[in-house]
Order: sequence, then structure tokens, then C-alpha cells
Amino acid sequence: MEIQDKTAIVTGGASGIGLDTAREWVKRGGRVVLFDVQDERAASAAKDLGEDVAHAVHVDVSDEDQVQRGVDAAVERFGAVHVAVNAAGVPFPGRTVDRDGKPFPLEIWNAVVSVNLTGAFIVARLAAAAMLRNVPDDDGERGLVVNISSGAAWQGQAGQAAYSASKAGMIGMVLPVARDLAPHGIRVMAIAPGLFDTPMLAGLPPKALDALRSLVLFPKRLGNPSEIGRLVCTLAEVPYFNATCISLDGGARMG
Repeated sequence: MEIQDKTAIVTGGASGIGLDTAREWVKRGGRVVLFDVQDERAASAAKDLGEDVAHAVHVDVSDEDQVQRGVDAAVERFGAVHVAVNAAGVPFPGRTVDRDGKPFPLEIWNAVVSVNLTGAFIVARLAAAAMLRNVPDDDGERGLVVNISSGAAWQGQAGQAAYSASKAGMIGMVLPVARDLAPHGIRVMAIAPGLFDTPMLAGLPPKALDALRSLVLFPKRLGNPSEIGRLVCTLAEVPYFNATCISLDGGARMG
């Protein structure tokens, strides 16, 4: 897929990995529609990216009606949807049973799964339906879905049961959804980032950040969110990528 003039929906596009992915996409000549619940930040991001190539829409990815309105807005604004990047996510950590013997609240579990996993599937299926209207390229391709999972999918730490399960589910859906969408010329991929310099880690003290950097084999640093955006662009440009997950972690292993 040539990125020039192609439209990508990026969920969680107002900040972090989503925003850096949007920046990389626009840098290569593409257009982006930012789905987020942070209206002011999303509008500011779209303005910074350039309102001729970026558009912000209030979308809670766990709400099917909002996602459909967002997809419709993308088609209305830019004429088509070619790529959907599921970068929206919430962590909400907590131990299965805490030190006081209180079980992890089920409503928090449901909230994490609703956004991270169910939301990703809602976006994938509705964006894919819009992609069916695209004229296929020489390979017969009409679109691409990319799930931003996490290394926590298989290296989850204490307190990450809900987050890890939801991120593992994002990887688990890749192959069957890719098989479902292959007849329509739509590919499905996942990226599992390791330790990245995102708002999720920003609040950690310097000593804790140093400890995390020491886990990375090479290069000895936290990942830059722009590197995820660059990988998303590469996945779009190389059509033989399909139905798998790529770890982007510098070789870090959490033990």
C-alpha cells in the first residue's frame, strides 16, 4: 500500500503511541482521523498535524454507535478508510486479591476488556466494512488493521491481569480475523511494544526508569513511540506482512 493520500483511523490518537503513529503517517503523505475521548487534546493534535490532512472525532471505542459515527466521519471527510490502528487502551492495574484480601473489582476488569479488546474488535469490524468500498490495488489489497498490543500479553507483571488478558486477546484475534478478511483483500497485524517512553511510564521515579532500561538488550533505552509509528507505516507498505504479531522491544524480558 502506498501511504500517499491514504486515510488511517488511529484510536487513542490524541496522545502517546496513537499520536506518534498519526505523525508518522502524515509525514509520509497520508491522512489521519483521530479517535479519542480527550476532545481538546485531539482537536489540538489535528490542528498541529494540519487540518487538511487530520481530523479529530470524539469516539469511545467501546461504544459501537460512536465508532460507526467516527468511521462515517472519516469517509465523509477524506473519502475512504484504508487503515485502522487500534492504539486506544487503559491500564487500570490491581492485584487479583490485594493485601487486605479484597478481590479485584470486576467492573474494572470489564472496563479494561471493553476498551482494549472489545473496542479493538468493534473498530476492526466497522473499519473493515468501510474498506470493502475501496478499489483494490495490484495485489488486490483494500485495507489493513493493526492492533497495538503489548509485551504484557505474555510477560504480564503483578497487578496486570486485566491489562495482560486484554492485550493477549488483541493478538489472539489477529489470525482468525485475518482469515475472515483475506477474501476481501484486508490484512490484519499486531505489534507488541515493550518498554516505551509513554505517559504510562512518565510518572515513575528515575531509579525505576533506570531499572527498566537495564532490561533492554540493545539499544539501552526506552523505546520512542515514533518507532511504533514507523513500524505501522512499514506494515502498510509491505503487503506480505499478514496475520501475525511483531514484538518491538529491544530484546527486553521482564523475567
